[in-house]
Amino acid sequence: MLFGALREEAGASEVEWTLPAEARVVDLLQAVAHRWPSVANWEDRLRVSVDLEIVSSEAALHEGAEVALLPPVAGGVGSVETCTLSNRALDPEEVAARVTGDDTGGVVSFVGAVRNHSRGHDIEHLEYEAYPEMAVREMQKIAEAANEKWPGTRVAIAHRVGHLEIGEAAVVIVAASKHRAEAFEACRFAIDTLKVTVPIWKKEVATGGTYWVDDHA
Repeated sequence: MLFGALREEAGASEVEWTLPAEARVVDLLQAVAHRWPSVANWEDRLRVSVDLEIVSSEAALHEGAEVALLPPVAGGVGSVETCTLSNRALDPEEVAARVTGDDTGGVVSFVGAVRNHSRGHDIEHLEYEAYPEMAVREMQKIAEAANEKWPGTRVAIAHRVGHLEIGEAAVVIVAASKHRAEAFEACRFAIDTLKVTVPIWKKEVATGGTYWVDDHA
């Protein structure tokens, strides 16, 4: 079952899909995204229900399952999830769109990228692991704390998980406020706090070995 923009792109409100036995929701999403690319654009904001129950991407499917792809509902900026984890490439403009508006005079973005050298090692790639439910909750707490410290300031955070190549964005933070000073301060506060409180772990895969590190800057 498809709704909103997804229904318009598909040209139908319902479609039937055949998948291998023991398929999961993530398998269905990958297959659907191959046919309708906009599905991938929703990233973690796309919710999925199976037989009228919201489920995770790892949920198993069964024969005859009724699956609904649910884009974010209408209702303005407040209805959009401002803090997310994703196993897909991050789009700084999409993250900024979560918090910017006609009332924002200052918008500050921070993008943390994977570099090719760290702690004296030549890096091949990184792997990020998170406690998803807690990580998103803690990131949302950071956004709420920023709003309390600098009233009217909105913060969005997007963090990658999984395998990241050199040059890919690992984290995007955007702070939007009426004035630039508050936006700069809120953005710095968000990244510094994230490194301490959010349960995300980084493994560096280097030419000389593989190891976990105790920060994810």
